[in-house]
Amino acid sequence: MTATGASVESRIAEELGVQERQVRAAVELLDGGATVPFVARYRKEATGALDDAQLRTLEERLRYLRELEERRTAVLESVRSQGKLDAALEAQIRAADSKARLEDIYLPFKPKRRTKAQIAREAGLEPLADGLLADPTVEPSAAAAAFADPDKGVADAAAALEGARAILTERFGEDADLIGELRERMWTRGRLAAKVREGKEEAGAKFADYFDFAEPFTALPSHRVLAMLRGEKEEVLDLTLEPEGPDAPEGPSGYEAAIARRFGIADRGRPADKWLVDTVRWAWRTRILVHLGIDLRLRLRQAAEDEAVRVFAANLRDLLLAAPAGTRATMGLDPGFRTGVKVAVVDATGKVAATETIYPHVPQNKWDASLATLARLAREHSVELIAIGNGTASRETDKLAADLIARHPELKLTKVMVSEAGASVYSASAYASRELPEMDVSLRGAVSIARRLQDPLAELVKIDPKSIGVGQYQHDLSEVKLSRSLDAVVEDCVNGVGVDVNTASVPLLSRVSGIGAGLAENIVAHRDANGPFRSRKALKDVSRLGPKAYEQCAGFLRIRGGDDPLDASAVHPESYPVVRAMAKAAGGASLVGNTAVLRSLRPEDFVTDSVGLPTVTDILRELEKPGRDPRPAFRTATFKEGVEKIGDLTPGMLLEGVVTNVAAFGAFVDIGVHQDGLVHVSAMSRNFVKDPRDVVKPGDIVRVKVLEVDVPRKRISLTLRLDDEASPSRERQERAPRRGAAPRQRRPRETQAPRPANDAMADALRRAGLL
Repeated sequence: MTATGASVESRIAEELGVQERQVRAAVELLDGGATVPFVARYRKEATGALDDAQLRTLEERLRYLRELEERRTAVLESVRSQGKLDAALEAQIRAADSKARLEDIYLPFKPKRRTKAQIAREAGLEPLADGLLADPTVEPSAAAAAFADPDKGVADAAAALEGARAILTERFGEDADLIGELRERMWTRGRLAAKVREGKEEAGAKFADYFDFAEPFTALPSHRVLAMLRGEKEEVLDLTLEPEGPDAPEGPSGYEAAIARRFGIADRGRPADKWLVDTVRWAWRTRILVHLGIDLRLRLRQAAEDEAVRVFAANLRDLLLAAPAGTRATMGLDPGFRTGVKVAVVDATGKVAATETIYPHVPQNKWDASLATLARLAREHSVELIAIGNGTASRETDKLAADLIARHPELKLTKVMVSEAGASVYSASAYASRELPEMDVSLRGAVSIARRLQDPLAELVKIDPKSIGVGQYQHDLSEVKLSRSLDAVVEDCVNGVGVDVNTASVPLLSRVSGIGAGLAENIVAHRDANGPFRSRKALKDVSRLGPKAYEQCAGFLRIRGGDDPLDASAVHPESYPVVRAMAKAAGGASLVGNTAVLRSLRPEDFVTDSVGLPTVTDILRELEKPGRDPRPAFRTATFKEGVEKIGDLTPGMLLEGVVTNVAAFGAFVDIGVHQDGLVHVSAMSRNFVKDPRDVVKPGDIVRVKVLEVDVPRKRISLTLRLDDEASPSRERQERAPRRGAAPRQRRPRETQAPRPANDAMADALRRAGLL
């Protein structure tokens, strides 16, 4: 509890715009071991129907504020142990509402190495500093002469004044209110400037947009901050945090004036005024500016990381919740030239039925033989879909599949281009070795490509979310922050869709609420030893799956064709008595899928002390469409015939494509020519677009117009506004400024890219010619 009387719960409630009792109930549930998906779905009465997004925000803020409280306690104890904690200081510490503010207050009391100011105090110079500050009519040199003492290390008056200046500099730099004011002033008025290092122009060409660049802190988007920090790390750029913009007036800065005002310093011609003004300037330039620069650099990085993590998480969510093709026999093709195209056929359940390697492309060019092999496999295993990885040789392999379909219409095949991001990571993983022990690593990728078309969520959970890589600058982000966010997304997606307990893999089960890796392995082992589960109750027989775990997981696990039809739904077993009461009220009529009967029931009639109206409403909705999948219906994009490479494109061409990735500056679209095109955020709508994800998401099928094609640089500029005119000058208008020109506050063309790491963003940037 802080001095203001505001608890952690009340502060979170205020931030979320909800009641404190809702937050308190959610905190109790989370502290008791409940997961966010469970609380969001099955404890709506307790939390007032807080959704998963609100609960995730609550969880993050709860972690931050508890860390703040722990730090506050440590600070209070430290200051108290020094004998310096009075009532006013304690109130100030308890009122600190952020970690930055708390550290500002603690700074003067923080144990530190002996500073020049401390040495000066030990030499007895603090009275000199206090005297000059209190009475500027005193002549500094004359006053300082009385403090000269070689035995104390103060040789003369000049040395005494130097020590007094060190004391005042430290005092100015440790004034919490002043530092807070100057920090916010610099944040709102300052800017980040970048210059290329001498001789680094050619080696650092990918950072060319920042060779002579400056932009206000508050206007910098996350990807631009991360790009400049990357350029600095690679020793291409020098970055400077400037406290004022280019229009700042000459002379003493407003920052120096603020320091002077704070301590009553003014140049009125008095003997000590000039010395005091110089001390203010010295403090600002040598201590305070350096301190604020470190603070704001950290603030910029943290804000950029937060936004980059948000983008990554949002893209990952869209990819995981992409439309599944469903239980249809599928052929996966992992394209390649010299090493051949790896082929894997999986049946409707995802079980591997056959594998082959074919060599239709250069240098072998066994086109007809490859077609014969594919046709035989498709016929033998009743294949309906062909999943083609979108990496090297994908377009040529897509043409092979098109030829197969044309020559064998009786097979009724449908081909789909599939992102192969992370497939190679899966192939070499320990889990893949256990799942496909006898299979060559190179063929496992084809299996993964086939399965991710059938069910993207079930397959992608086998891969570390960071390796799926639908983010920007992910290798520059905090590992803990990124992992925590991505794991939360995977957990929400898996539980939002639900899991068939009789077919799910260990990685998929381990993401279910209340189930970790150990329990997931126990469930699969029990399933293998005893056959498919016939009821949710049977889960209680699994080793180490106790009442708490059962409560958390039961509603998210599906048992299709079991003893109780409700076990295939999202109705939690604890609510089965409510369903039976409904069935009795309906005269014994079957409820599952019976829309007419369900809509005739009044939800209010089934509310009890333990089951509220939100839960009853959810039950009725679930019974109407039991086990419904929240993901969209499966559909495919059709690439334009005859457009197979970037040279086939012309400005003005209308094409259909698939959104492969979304960044803060726009969206990448696969139009079937190896290089993804970029739809800049400015070309997405006639209206202002703050977030590209408001317009498109990964996996969306879109119609685009080609604005410009730069074959040598492998860049394609696209627009979603189909009535836009192609503009050859667009590229030239957005190129970087000449070196030596005055820094401009402008938006550069977004070309900086993360290092390739077998991830979708690196692949998209590479395919777009930006890496």
